[in-house]
Amino acid sequence: MPRFGHRYALRVGLLGGSFNPAHEGHLHVARQAMVHLGLDQLWLMVSPGNPLKPQRGMAPFAARLATARRLADGRRIIATGIEQQLGTRYTADTMREISRRFPSIKFVWLMGADNLRQLPLWKNWLRIVHTMPMLVLPRPGATRSALASPVAARFKKGRLPARSGLCLASAAAPSWILLPVKEHPASATALRNTIEGALP
Repeated sequence: MPRFGHRYALRVGLLGGSFNPAHEGHLHVARQAMVHLGLDQLWLMVSPGNPLKPQRGMAPFAARLATARRLADGRRIIATGIEQQLGTRYTADTMREISRRFPSIKFVWLMGADNLRQLPLWKNWLRIVHTMPMLVLPRPGATRSALASPVAARFKKGRLPARSGLCLASAAAPSWILLPVKEHPASATALRNTIEGALP
């Protein structure tokens, strides 16, 4: 679990996911988010198990965490299994526990545009939106439909202009920004298919 000795309010981005496996696309958005939001750290939070994803084809937790650690630098970009340590299964519960354990840190939740679109499928999704400000990351084939989704419409007043990135960590939820960066083509699914195709 990350530890801090700082007395001032750190800005930390939380990028959760299966990381099955972690890839350059994750690193791309992590770096872009750190610059755009002025973050001190970004945590790659490897999920023990995503309730919305099938277990078939899912690598063991330790293997997925290892791929994330190979991407991270261990200082500003940190790969962590904090959800397993907390014993949380759902994002809303993870947010609550992290906020409770690190009350002096200003957190921003990162999610892909595809997840914004399907957010109503997540347990206690309204609590998610009201717990932390969010940075929405462009996703191939999903960004436009996400911006036209019922979630985006419902929280239209909470959307901040992209130039407000440095203020997002201090903004009260529900607040969110769509990160205006080029989408990265890397895909965990494509990587798994490539690996499987290379096996004898």
